[in-house]
Amino acid sequence: MRHLAIVGSGPAGYYTAEAALKQWGDGVKVDIFDLSPVPFGLIRTGVAPDHQSIKSVSHRYETTALNPNVRFVGNVMVGRDITIAELQDLYDAVVLATGAPNDRKLGLPGENLANVFGSAAFVGWYNGHPDFAGIGPDFAHETAVIVGNGNVALDVARILAKSGAEFEGSDIVSHALEALEASRVRRIVILGRRGPHQVTMTPKELGELAKLSRACPSVDPADLPPLTEDAALDPGMRKTMGHLRGFAIGGGTANDNEGPACPGRDVRIEFDFFAAPRAILGTDQVEGIEVERTRLVEGKAVGTGETYRIPAGIVVACIGYQTSRIPDVPYDEQGGRFANTEGRIAPGLYCVGWARRGPTGTIGTNRPDGFAIVEKIDADIGEGSGKAGRPGFDALAAQRGIDYVKFTEWQKIEEAEAANARQGAPREKFVAVDQMIAEAHPSAGT
Repeated sequence: MRHLAIVGSGPAGYYTAEAALKQWGDGVKVDIFDLSPVPFGLIRTGVAPDHQSIKSVSHRYETTALNPNVRFVGNVMVGRDITIAELQDLYDAVVLATGAPNDRKLGLPGENLANVFGSAAFVGWYNGHPDFAGIGPDFAHETAVIVGNGNVALDVARILAKSGAEFEGSDIVSHALEALEASRVRRIVILGRRGPHQVTMTPKELGELAKLSRACPSVDPADLPPLTEDAALDPGMRKTMGHLRGFAIGGGTANDNEGPACPGRDVRIEFDFFAAPRAILGTDQVEGIEVERTRLVEGKAVGTGETYRIPAGIVVACIGYQTSRIPDVPYDEQGGRFANTEGRIAPGLYCVGWARRGPTGTIGTNRPDGFAIVEKIDADIGEGSGKAGRPGFDALAAQRGIDYVKFTEWQKIEEAEAANARQGAPREKFVAVDQMIAEAHPSAGT
């Protein structure tokens, strides 16, 4: 029998468990540990609440989770409740699938001012992540600035621009919905250091902006490269450029402050390319952002020395993520991930997904990643070494009073969230860990 511990219950973790079952069948026992009492990682707290079709991938993970050879062990923090060394003593292999939940810093003066957020915090706020549910962004100013040219920047812009009615069917948490419905934001500026050909936005997500009931996306035609240069792009990028060129035709220009050209739409989404933020301005709370014009030199953004200021009351930086450090695990500072060689960190210790390669790829990219790491583990551990595995952890948990949450107990939390949902919503998430634990272990407080 092989005993496998996976740390992290997001897509990378569950795809790895699925791969283990296909590789070894009943010859493996898998324990999936997570700091949170609830599973699925970024599916729950990272994917936009109005993208329910993407969140539905969790049904696939449920099939794996309910296999008797797989167990969810929630509300357990590796490094606090149990160490990596202890896991390695108990399990034949330990796989870190912790993702990259921490924001990369802008590294700019003023980024610690109030109402400046990283995307992990801001997305966590409207998705009900317990760590960020209480950050309380202020939407009193008419202008919001988003730094970044990827899909997360589009998610943030779309959430800021939507009307309350457009959230029907989503699982945005109530505190965020109420704040957004009262928002005074009417201008959303998306800053990109480079140009349209360098964005990492995908056409589906970009096209959603044109379908919003009250928002007018706009691009300055002067920022667009000659149409003939689009021919060298891959098909997906050509579709992305089609949307951006359409925004330049139908939405006015990014530097035109006369108001949107889209009739009946009072929220303007401006794409400001060749624009590098240099400082966040303000005394206690952000009041604006200083930007430098750039130009491309061998594909890199180089400052021109021309600067300007955008008055703004909120800034959200969507510039990437980093993996959380774990004591005694080597870390790649530059890559913001665990130091590894094709997923191997040390004998018996592996990483997968964003924890291995950094925050790149889609949710589906984690499936082949999981299968590849299981093949490496199979080559390394063979039939297993007779370690204690699950029973050994249970004995340690009982000794230390670790109150972990099983998958069937998570289902109690899920049922309560569905019962508490507002009309038209699939659930109302609990935003505090103690609320989740109370639903999972209702007898504990009696």
